[in-house]
Amino acid sequence: MADPAGPALLRLSQIIAPDGPIPVSKSTWWAGTKDGRFPKPVKLGARITVWRVEDIQALLRNGCPE
Repeated sequence: MADPAGPALLRLSQIIAPDGPIPVSKSTWWAGTKDGRFPKPVKLGARITVWRVEDIQALLRNGCPE
């Protein structure tokens, strides 16, 4: 059964340093999403971009693809 609240989502500030678990800068993160090293974002609106918790957990568990 699907979660009625929907998927858990994270904003960029919750993912990257200094508050998040991934120690990279914004520019490095965006370059990584463009070239496939990091998960693709989900756009919720013109100025709202999020990532699925499952995707970030998989990144932390498995590391960046080569």
